[in-house]
Amino acid sequence: MPQILIKLIGHLQADDLGMPELAALIANDAGMTGKLLTTANSSAYHRSHRGVNLEQSLVALGTDMIKTLVISDSVFQTFNSFPHSGSTDLRAFWKKSLAAAVIARDIARRIDYPHLEEAYLAGLLHNVGRLALLAAAPKEYAFNFTALDDEDLCAVEQRTLQITHAEAGAWLVERWQLDSFLADAVLYHHESSERLESAHPLIRIVRMAHLMSSHANDSAALAGGAALCGLDAGELPAMLSAAARQVDQAAAHLGIDLSGADDIPTPPAYAPPVVDPVQQRLSEEVRNLVLVSEVGQTFARQQGESDLLESMTRSARILFDFDTTVILLENPTGQMLIGAPIGSTQRIAEFTIPLNKGGPVAGAALERRTAYVQRAGQPLGLAEEQLFRMLGTDSLVCLPLVAGNRCLGVMVGGVAAWQVAGCQKRERFLQSFGTQAAAALEAALAERGNARRQLASVVEEYREASRRVVHEVNNPLSIIKNYLSVLDSKLARHEPVSTEMSVLNEEIDRVGQLIGSLAELKPQESGPRPLDVAKVVDEVVRLFRAGQFVPDGVQIATAMGEDARLVEGDADLLKQVLVNLVKNAVEALAGSGGGRIDIVNRGIVHRERRLYLELAVTDTGPGLAPEVMANLFSSVRSTKDGAHRGLGLSIVHGLVKKMNGQIACRSGRGGTAFEILLPAWSGASTVPALMARALGSV
Repeated sequence: MPQILIKLIGHLQADDLGMPELAALIANDAGMTGKLLTTANSSAYHRSHRGVNLEQSLVALGTDMIKTLVISDSVFQTFNSFPHSGSTDLRAFWKKSLAAAVIARDIARRIDYPHLEEAYLAGLLHNVGRLALLAAAPKEYAFNFTALDDEDLCAVEQRTLQITHAEAGAWLVERWQLDSFLADAVLYHHESSERLESAHPLIRIVRMAHLMSSHANDSAALAGGAALCGLDAGELPAMLSAAARQVDQAAAHLGIDLSGADDIPTPPAYAPPVVDPVQQRLSEEVRNLVLVSEVGQTFARQQGESDLLESMTRSARILFDFDTTVILLENPTGQMLIGAPIGSTQRIAEFTIPLNKGGPVAGAALERRTAYVQRAGQPLGLAEEQLFRMLGTDSLVCLPLVAGNRCLGVMVGGVAAWQVAGCQKRERFLQSFGTQAAAALEAALAERGNARRQLASVVEEYREASRRVVHEVNNPLSIIKNYLSVLDSKLARHEPVSTEMSVLNEEIDRVGQLIGSLAELKPQESGPRPLDVAKVVDEVVRLFRAGQFVPDGVQIATAMGEDARLVEGDADLLKQVLVNLVKNAVEALAGSGGGRIDIVNRGIVHRERRLYLELAVTDTGPGLAPEVMANLFSSVRSTKDGAHRGLGLSIVHGLVKKMNGQIACRSGRGGTAFEILLPAWSGASTVPALMARALGSV
């Protein structure tokens, strides 16, 4: 509601009303100022001279006309911008609303109700809930917006929308926080005269104004309403005639076109055919499943416990129309509920509810059931009274957050009293929402609890990484040891040793790199570079042959070809992979009396929309043991003699993945073959040729 209207109502009700103060307040609204000046300078007021001074114009109009124009124009400005109001004929609606306003003020004057402008505003807004329903549910409510305004309409609204226009209007007016019975007058304007005999005068005034503006031909209802307000039924026709003239006059001054409003039909309220309850229940369940699934995905995307709690309260406000929401979580001992601080509401963290002291909130947690608590009608404990004040509401919905057999806490939502029935109808959905929220919350709490265990596991992870490094360091150390032996022999014979010294330097550097990897030092990425596979293979084979690693009876052969030898990768990583595979093959063949190892470039293959170079390392050994094949590329206990740790193939797998490649293994009695796919070099000049060759081989 525009703040200027609320200030004007208070100002117009004051006994010491001054035109200068009123003019200063109205001047804040350019549109309202223009309408008042136009009306004051119109021929209806027969002014001898025309001026533009606002204060003089207000004096000419008189207090009653000012009040009518100011209140009416503010309401029209506010509610004519409602969604779908532009596509709906509002003439009949506004004419009846203006009529009810004028009649309400007339009744207030006749029964000496002191706040005439309040009565006028209440009459003008008594059906604003119909605009609210049209905005919220245009498809479902479009026809009934023009329907006859009676108890049948309320029944249809309740059945189709689970809320009447009287309830919607009262809900809307309550948000303006006026110190008035205006919301009650809107809520009860369809109540029978018998029930309103002892009601506040404003409620009785609006009830009678509604009857006169919308049911002028119902003599029995009018007689009951007249008695309700202490009016003479014989005065009603004259009051209606006077009201009609005032409505036309006000519409003219406000620039509202009400011509033809009486010709708009007002059919009986339409209720769609009754849906089969089983089908309706099924539809609701499907809808709830979809909503709950979406909610669960929303919760899963949250980062951290704080974000999750905020998401839970925000989703609850949207789905169930909670005004405000707090979450109370069980403490680690399970003896009390403690407020969870969300956003800026840090004070809630000091709020606690003991579970052994009883009360509806504690009962919801202990009994795993949704509880509905209202401020009136039942004795309340101190904790519930605090929650009512904290949430600023008159009803609470207490939803337990249950995960498995454990209640993690309670979500408490504040709602208006009339919303409780709707929440009870959606209790299954509430419970499903609570289950999703509890599951996400349990995961978040578990993650928080796992932090300490994860921290403790770092030591174990480091120990495992150390074992892998020790395994890999053994390879270059073995090469260094053998080359030292070769170096000793050559020095004794006074032969050149530059080649051996170069190999020793390379392997010592590799030991340093492996040890440095414990600190997970990552070099700066400089983009992919071409790597010649044949060159790395030659270096590895040279290491094994010159270092006296290959025993008699074991042959190593290579077939690299002339084309397609470039890949994207790191030479050290590929060298480490090949050393592991060849070393394993040499040991397998040495134990079986000899054999042959082949390292073959099989050319370019097309796999999953990408080009790879296939490199195969095969041997003619006895094949891998069944338990090794069953756990291929994972750490297993080695069956070899010596200090082997069974980590080689798992390390190979990790290195190939690090190069964005793939590795597979075939093994049987005829030997073992490791097939490695490495990303082919994607240099601009090589792509067309490689693609053509790969596609031509398909």
